[in-house]
Amino acid sequence: MTQPTVPGQTTSPHPLLTARNLAASGIPVLPLRRGKVPFGNCPACTKNACGGRPNMKAPGLCACPHPCHGWAAATTDPHILNSPQWARAWREAAAVAYHPGGAGLTVVDLDSTDAIAWARATLPATRTVPTTRGEHWFYLGTMPSSNAVRPGVDVKSLMQYARWLAPGEGATAPLPDVVRALVVMQPSKPPRAPQSLTAPVPGIQGACPHRTPAYLARGLAMAEQRITQARSEIHATVYRTFLAVLSTHGGCGCLTEAHAARLFTAAQAKGESARHCTDAWTNARTRLGL
Repeated sequence: MTQPTVPGQTTSPHPLLTARNLAASGIPVLPLRRGKVPFGNCPACTKNACGGRPNMKAPGLCACPHPCHGWAAATTDPHILNSPQWARAWREAAAVAYHPGGAGLTVVDLDSTDAIAWARATLPATRTVPTTRGEHWFYLGTMPSSNAVRPGVDVKSLMQYARWLAPGEGATAPLPDVVRALVVMQPSKPPRAPQSLTAPVPGIQGACPHRTPAYLARGLAMAEQRITQARSEIHATVYRTFLAVLSTHGGCGCLTEAHAARLFTAAQAKGESARHCTDAWTNARTRLGL
């Protein structure tokens, strides 16, 4: 799947117009309130009532039509952007945010003159845009997000939002290894070998309910259906679905390579590349500490 580039003239005095232009360029967007924070969850989703928030193991799975759940609400779907449920948020919006990872981008957020000096001496030249305190540097490619990777430097990509300021200047460079190396991930646990679906799990009385064939089969079928029926945000949907499956079945040895292949096949039928599938699977495992 071709990654979108950072678009050109996309900034308008009205947040909704800016959002429409960005969405048309393939960048998932959401409204921000004053203080650069997302709109709070709607009454139906407040206090984790709906079961799908970014701070849960299955982020973004809520089907709420309102701009709920922070970065997971970001969308490129014009029907959602222009829906009555989003109208009030756009009227009150102070700015537009976007999900860099959902657009195939990573943003290096530099919040001081020292951080900018470090970037100019260390990172490959790329498209940049001034911010209130420093600069945003755009790179093509995704990676885990992390704040304070060094003094004055945040990395914003997957499962994170950034404020849209301007298109910026310069050519957008590929994501370099030096940026990936800024986010030091804890080594993941070695995968458990697939086991019999009826084998007991140590420390659990009786058979693990995840290992019943019907339970696992139903979960995989629902995951495949979710990917197949996605109409927009395919990359984000694939990641969220992988995360949901792994959060339920990944910790007890239920999943085999054949199960993962089924999900990869469904994702590739929607246009995902094999590399994106592998990255999404790896990122979901890392997120869950598997």
